[in-house]
Amino acid sequence: MKTKLLFFIGFILTITLCGCRAHYPVAQAGGMDDMAYLLFVSPQQNTKKIVMVTLDNDKTFDAKVVKAKNSKRKGTSYAVSTGKKIVKVECDGQLLYNKEVFLSPQETKMIILP
Repeated sequence: MKTKLLFFIGFILTITLCGCRAHYPVAQAGGMDDMAYLLFVSPQQNTKKIVMVTLDNDKTFDAKVVKAKNSKRKGTSYAVSTGKKIVKVECDGQLLYNKEVFLSPQETKMIILP
């Protein structure tokens, strides 16, 4: 009786452990080939704020600003098309950033705000 019970428990454990995998394949998505990315960082005062970003005086979107030291782990990057872009960043009616930048494919450009 004990032998059958031990055999049954061993069988169940074997099936359970065989069903587990130590690692699964990870899908790697590097993004689209003709896209660049913008990441908005600030050393102190503007962190966790939502800023309004204007590209080429035409396209506007809202972006979240992260602290500079957390930018690699928690930063949200925003996909934009490549090439020369005029980037304007405003917060609470105040212009924080206004420059022309060149964005290469697959590049993540850090926009450092005051």
